[in-house]
Amino acid sequence: MSYLVLARKYRPRHFGEMVGQEHVVRALTNALDTQRLHHAYLFTGTRGVGKTTVSR
Repeated sequence: MSYLVLARKYRPRHFGEMVGQEHVVRALTNALDTQRLHHAYLFTGTRGVGKTTVSR
């Protein structure tokens, strides 16, 4: 049996599965819908707030 870190096993795969960070999800969803993506986005915060999850 392979070992899988819980954070990777239960990481949301779609914006609809995200809990919290509604303003970030809304901004990124609107950017994708209107095809107005910027060159880079800067995600900051302490550990566990969802920076990596949102960026993936």
